[in-house]
Amino acid sequence: MFNIKTLISAVALTAGLLAAPAFAQEADTHATPHIERQGWSFAGIFGTYDRNQLQRGFQVFREVCSSCHSAKLIAFRNLAEPGGPEFSEEQVKALAAEYEVADPAAEGGVRPAVPADRWPSPFPSDQDARDANGGSVPPDFSVLAKARGVSDPFPTWVFNYFTAYAEGGPDYIHALLTGYRDAPEGFELPEGKYYNDYFPGHAIGMAPPLSDDQIAYEPGEDGQTVPLTVDQYSQDVSAFMMWMAEPGLVSRKQTGFVVLLFLVLFAGLLWATKTRIWKGIEH
Repeated sequence: MFNIKTLISAVALTAGLLAAPAFAQEADTHATPHIERQGWSFAGIFGTYDRNQLQRGFQVFREVCSSCHSAKLIAFRNLAEPGGPEFSEEQVKALAAEYEVADPAAEGGVRPAVPADRWPSPFPSDQDARDANGGSVPPDFSVLAKARGVSDPFPTWVFNYFTAYAEGGPDYIHALLTGYRDAPEGFELPEGKYYNDYFPGHAIGMAPPLSDDQIAYEPGEDGQTVPLTVDQYSQDVSAFMMWMAEPGLVSRKQTGFVVLLFLVLFAGLLWATKTRIWKGIEH
């Protein structure tokens, strides 16, 4: 038998379920904002690294980030390789000589670094890093730009396959470095933490590392003047971290383009061969 009360209850339940996400989104005043995509020079199928930007990013890494973060997979000589910052060999040798590395065979257990050495860690051990950073080891920068990323809702992520979008790591790092602000009203920020719009949970242990006019950029070969702002510093160091994580990006894209071109030409040759062989033959 038809029951009007049952029908009304079902309609009310359905309406409540449909409205729940909207109410939840409205109630969540501390949701993570959407991470905007930056205009990276290395984006897209034909993108390449900007040498001057990588040199600026290295300066930010060296003067600010390297005091806490390591880069264990990068050797000094990598800074002179094609496709990267492309410092001269003399510059790399002079840079390496400013640092000391552990060497049991050397007198005193340490010696000046040479281009073949890896970038030295700022702490002698992980325990020393924990003691200096509230119990946490700062993440290594070597492949961090590939380990981080952004999530796109459907159907946006589908288009990423056609645009070759792989810049989620740099986009996230840039957003994180520019996302510091005062905690909003009602947010309980733990002691010793800092509020960041883009960090999961919004409470991050790293203090804001960058500020305007903090780093005086050395003039590049192109004479280009860039603003000395947090946004610019963040873009430059994010690009440098992307290069550290994928130094062969440009060569990979070039190889991929050649392979695709070959496949297109090969498909055309197969079609022409098939047409010629089967010409005049009824099927």
